[in-house]
Amino acid sequence: MTISGWVFMISLGFNAAISVRVSNELGAGNPKSASFSVIIVNIYSLITCVILAIVILAFRDVLSYAFTEGEEVSAAVSDLCPLLAFTLVLNGIQPVLSGVAVGCGWQTFVAKGIWTGMICGTLIQTVILAWVTFRTDWTKEVEESAKRLDIWSNKKPEVVPE
Repeated sequence: MTISGWVFMISLGFNAAISVRVSNELGAGNPKSASFSVIIVNIYSLITCVILAIVILAFRDVLSYAFTEGEEVSAAVSDLCPLLAFTLVLNGIQPVLSGVAVGCGWQTFVAKGIWTGMICGTLIQTVILAWVTFRTDWTKEVEESAKRLDIWSNKKPEVVPE
């Protein structure tokens, strides 16, 4: 999340810049300049975030050691790095396009998109979690819980009777 936040700040800068540039060009009656500015800022932002995503993927096995020394955490971070890289690329484009929309005066459209996106994300997460929860083998969960407790208490694993 920290790396995603840092990279998002770059795109947020592009967001503010393109919002002002588009509104100024449109106000000055220069549609070609507005369109050209949108293309250039999107390309710069996309290139920046793609390069950073490639760096994340290249260093996925050592990246977490900047934040932790745990090998299990490092393995989990390594597994999640492709999602982080994809998120970085999307976060390179979305804020810039939002800035374009604001520069064009489409604030209501942007706000609707933010709400619709949050609702859709929450809906998808709810459906997935409900599906996983209702298919859970609770006896197996008790056994897994006992194993985790045994690891922390340095005991031998106990078998839970059925």
